[in-house]
Amino acid sequence: MAFILPRTDAGDNADAPARIPITVLTGFLGSGKTTLLNRLLRQPDMHGTAVVINEFGSVGLDHDLVDHTQENMVLLANGCICCTVRGDLVEAFERLAQSPEAQRGALRHVVVETTGLADPAPILHTLMGDPRLAQRWRLAGVACTVDSFNAMATLDQHSEAVKQAAVADRLLLTKSDLVQPEQVAPLLERLRGINPLAVVTTEPTDALSALQGLLDRPSAAVWLPVSQDNERSYFFPVSAPGQHDPNRHDDHIRSHVIVREQPLSREGFMAWLDMIAAMRGDDLLRVKGIVHLADDPEHPMVIHGVQHLFHPPETLTRWPSDDRRTRIVFITRGLDVEDIEATLSIFERRRARSPRPSQPV
Repeated sequence: MAFILPRTDAGDNADAPARIPITVLTGFLGSGKTTLLNRLLRQPDMHGTAVVINEFGSVGLDHDLVDHTQENMVLLANGCICCTVRGDLVEAFERLAQSPEAQRGALRHVVVETTGLADPAPILHTLMGDPRLAQRWRLAGVACTVDSFNAMATLDQHSEAVKQAAVADRLLLTKSDLVQPEQVAPLLERLRGINPLAVVTTEPTDALSALQGLLDRPSAAVWLPVSQDNERSYFFPVSAPGQHDPNRHDDHIRSHVIVREQPLSREGFMAWLDMIAAMRGDDLLRVKGIVHLADDPEHPMVIHGVQHLFHPPETLTRWPSDDRRTRIVFITRGLDVEDIEATLSIFERRRARSPRPSQPV
C-alpha cells in the first residue's frame, strides 16, 4: 500500500521543536558536488549546518576535501548509504541529534552528499519514511549536479545518473564554461525529458544560490511556485498531456502528466493513489501534482511522493494561477503510464456511478 506520512509539525503543541530541514546533494562522479558543497559551507550564513557525507570505498577522500569542523561532520565511510547501509544513515542522524549544536538548538539544516554511484531513491525513502527521523527532521529538497561536458555520455552509459536527475528538485549544471552554448541546448532538452519538474540552473555562478534556496523551504514550496515565473508550465513535460515523452532512454525512465478538467472526489482520488503506489510504487520515482477537489474547489490539494511514500497532502489557501485543472506529473521507470491514466478513469467512473447518500427529509 501507499504510506501517507503522518503530519509531524508542532501543530497545537507550542513546545514541540521545529523539524530541521535536510537537503540531499546528488550527482554523478566528477560532476562537482564536493566543490559546490565547499562553496556553500564557506558562506557566512551557513553556520549551524551539519554535513553527512556518503562515501563509497574504504578511504574517505571526500571527507578530506570538505571544509567543516569534525564536530559537525558525520562520516559514513563503510559503504554507500543509498543502497547498502541505510541503517547507518538513521544512526548518523541520531548521533547528530545528540550533538552539542542540536542540543542547544543551533543546528539549522543538514546537507547529505551522496556518492556519485548512488541511486538516491532509497535515501529519500529513509529520510521520508523512517519513524525515528520524522519527529526531528524533514526532507527539504534534492539538488543534482550535472557535468555539462560529459553529461550526455554519462546519461547514455549509467542509469544511476538518470535516476539522480529524475528525482531532483534542482538540476545544477556545472562546467558549462567548457562547452559551447549550442552543446548545452540538447542537454537541457534531455534533462527536461527526464524530469520536467526540476528547475535547471545553467550558470555555475547561480548554482550556489539555487542550492541555498533548497535549505529551508517546505517541500511544496520548492517546486510549486515556479510555474508562475517560468515560460513553460511547471506541471507539463515536453510531451503533450496524455502522451509519453518522446525522449526515451534505455533505462526506461520517462515523465508523463495526467490532466483532468473536472474536479475529483477526494476519497476516490486518494484510493486511486493508494492503489497505484501499492502496485507499482518501486517504479514511481517522483509524483507531484495539484488536485482540484469536488468537495473543496477553492482550495487545491498538493501531493508529493517518492515511490511508496507520500508527504501529507497540503491544502493551499488559494489557487496559484487561473488554471484550475488537476495536473499530476509522474516520473516513472519501466511503467506504462497509459495504464496509470486508465485506472484513474476507472475510479472516476465508479465514483460517478456510486449512489449518493439520501438527503434527510
